[in-house]
Amino acid sequence: MTARVLDGRPVASHLWRELGDRAAAVHAKTGAAPRLAIVRFSAEGPAGVYALSLARAAHGVGIETLWVDPPEGVTAVDLEARIGALNRDADVAGIVVTQPLPDHLDLARTLELIDPSKDVDGATAQSAGLLARGAPTFAPATALAILEILRAYEIPISGRRAVVIGRSAVAGRPVAALLLAADATVIVCHRRTRNLARETRRAELLVVAAGSPGLVRAEMVNRSCVVIDAGINVTPDGVVGDVDFNAVRPVVAGITPVPGGVGPVTTMMLLHQTLISAERAAAVRPPELDRFRTPVPAEVAGG
Repeated sequence: MTARVLDGRPVASHLWRELGDRAAAVHAKTGAAPRLAIVRFSAEGPAGVYALSLARAAHGVGIETLWVDPPEGVTAVDLEARIGALNRDADVAGIVVTQPLPDHLDLARTLELIDPSKDVDGATAQSAGLLARGAPTFAPATALAILEILRAYEIPISGRRAVVIGRSAVAGRPVAALLLAADATVIVCHRRTRNLARETRRAELLVVAAGSPGLVRAEMVNRSCVVIDAGINVTPDGVVGDVDFNAVRPVVAGITPVPGGVGPVTTMMLLHQTLISAERAAAVRPPELDRFRTPVPAEVAGG
């Protein structure tokens, strides 16, 4: 039996329409579109492509983009002043700093410059700390996207054994916290885990965010497992995930593709959090941060 493919594109499409309605409500209340500031250090390469893709999606739902392009060789003091101005700008709902940063700038210090109330990608230590405590906060969009796909396809989380491969600050750690908050029993694995396959074969939910193409193979999963592949790896054969999709799909219950799985929903979740910030500022009641739910789209529920 071939696994159900958990396509992220119809989920993202449904969210697109919902976010558009919410952005329009903010615009009607304030007379201006919500604004997302994107701090980018290069318009080229993967970071430039990501920033442009994010801006296009924002425009599509009615969120205005403010480009902040620091000059080459920008000092830490100058960058602090630029981000500080964004923090004080009441028209800016969210701030995103694209990566990588130039070698002379410290990533952690730069991210801490963002006002946590505008940290719409959950990048600051305050956001991470609140998430770890199970408190409402902004979370990394990739982690939120993984939970949203599970919910959109009505895949149970509570009480299930979830194995997460990867412990990065943008995916592995936050998705483990979100799964735990949703009452899953969570095991986090990484490169030092002994006998990784022993852990993955016991998983009912397997989230892979290790940045290692083909890491998860068919013999590492069981037939009742749902696999969420958050890996993005550029290879000579194109973009692939961390899971050997063609080998694993026939032996599991569900699996996300790469591309077309977590990625499209990630962008929507970042815009969702931008709108939460804008809704707060406009006194338009937003959905609760830790209880975001979307009605299951017909094209998803019937898939």
